[in-house]
Amino acid sequence: MPLSPRYRPTPLCHGDQRFERLTPFALAAFLLISASGTLHAQELSLMGGVSRGIGEHTYSWAGSYEEGLGEYFAASFTWLNEGHVTNHHRDGHLIQGWARLPLANRRFVLSAGVGPYRYFDTSTDSDGGSYSDLHGWGVVYSVRAQYYMANRWIAQLQLNRVQVQRGPNTSAAMLGVAYQLDAPDTPGPRDWAPDRTTRVTGNEVTAFLGQTIVNSTGSETSLAAALDYRRGLMKYMDVTVGYLHEGNSDLVRRDGLTTQLWATRAFFSDRFTLGVGAGVYIALNQRSNTDVTGDNDTDDRFAGIVSMSAAYRFGEHWTTRVTWNRIVTRYNRDTDVILAGVGYRF
Repeated sequence: MPLSPRYRPTPLCHGDQRFERLTPFALAAFLLISASGTLHAQELSLMGGVSRGIGEHTYSWAGSYEEGLGEYFAASFTWLNEGHVTNHHRDGHLIQGWARLPLANRRFVLSAGVGPYRYFDTSTDSDGGSYSDLHGWGVVYSVRAQYYMANRWIAQLQLNRVQVQRGPNTSAAMLGVAYQLDAPDTPGPRDWAPDRTTRVTGNEVTAFLGQTIVNSTGSETSLAAALDYRRGLMKYMDVTVGYLHEGNSDLVRRDGLTTQLWATRAFFSDRFTLGVGAGVYIALNQRSNTDVTGDNDTDDRFAGIVSMSAAYRFGEHWTTRVTWNRIVTRYNRDTDVILAGVGYRF
């Protein structure tokens, strides 16, 4: 919906501005340090359900990678979307440690998890006019019950309690399914992910097309395009350098250079790969429609970028890739850039 010309985005953080300027880079370090040691995903899951916050019910959904850290422990990386309640639309990245108890010949597993939550909240003024992209930290507490079937599929029920710095705390109940990407040696979950001796990635160039979605009240969209060069640095870590064009919506007209470090993992004889990355986005060109926003953001060239990616190799050299990028700004212009493309490996 159109915004008032008098609108000036409110600060993302009401505390120390120096802290908020570091958060995209702190988030990048946090995700990569955590994921590089734990994102050797054995289980890929998708869940959906009902969330409650500030006296309202809404939807909630999550996608997660998880691996075992022994018989009784595990770690996971999750994208959590908490739906819409009045004046808030919140989602973000979550890393949890789990204690788990296998029962019934390891077919039935009870788990309890806790971990830090880096959230992004599109918050609207009470009059429904201006909005802000608020960033902050929280904690998510979870309990879960899972049933492991003989064909690698898993049925699960999970309860979450989300507590955050600013905004409403929420509770959610979700049902979902998971799949074991690495076959277990025994019934139930794998105790440890299998190791490898070679890098997941050599060299890869990928051209993308997709869509940019502005994290605003109106969720404006535009056509996006990107070109990436990816190279494996070590067994489970890649680096990418690329150029991103976010399109031309009323609120965001931006393009520039990106660079990220990635934690990666390969499955099915290295044909399928998953990864999570974080890094820096340098906007070389920015233009804002000041008639709509009343805001001038052209002096803020640096932003954070956090991404999730999946690729499938269908020949010796050719691959398809889907990547979901979250652009993290300090001036209320966060975006989701969802891209699909074709790449060449060499």
